[in-house]
Amino acid sequence: MRPPSDDTLRASRFRDLYETTHADVVRFVHRRAGPEVADDVAHEAFLVAWRRLDDIPVEHGAARAWLFTTARNCLLSDRRWAARRDALPIRLAAERDDTDTEAVDREVSLRLDLQAAWPRLLPDQQEALSLAIWDDLSSAEAGRVLGISAAAYRIRLHRARGALRRLIDTPASSAIFRTTTATES
Repeated sequence: MRPPSDDTLRASRFRDLYETTHADVVRFVHRRAGPEVADDVAHEAFLVAWRRLDDIPVEHGAARAWLFTTARNCLLSDRRWAARRDALPIRLAAERDDTDTEAVDREVSLRLDLQAAWPRLLPDQQEALSLAIWDDLSSAEAGRVLGISAAAYRIRLHRARGALRRLIDTPASSAIFRTTTATES
């Protein structure tokens, strides 16, 4: 009889770890973030655990604590990503001159228009714009992220920019938000 290979031992150790701690990790995340993300974050933590299996303590309690820390870090990472994603519609790259009140008014107006238009974009349009603007990826890199060619990504980005431009240029949406802010002042 042959001795078990390193891969077999590694898989066995991970399987044991998963079976004995998965429910605990899901409950840990559930208490902090709710049921809608608990399974996803727990699976992210176990993916990290698989990659770093040699770093996990052997003792059960210490291994659980390591997984809780990893799950917490995954959760914090997801929250940071969501915060960046939610901030994208109002982020402007250009600097402004505060002494030029017309420029400031135009910037505020543009920010409001972006904030109103962003949720009306399709998710794939938001993703294409996010990869280009927020993540600053090249067409080839963004295409790789989406699993499409660089050319297909450039087409998707072009269409997303056009959709955003049309939403911002729609007089009705701009007027609604300008009227709302004027009455709130």
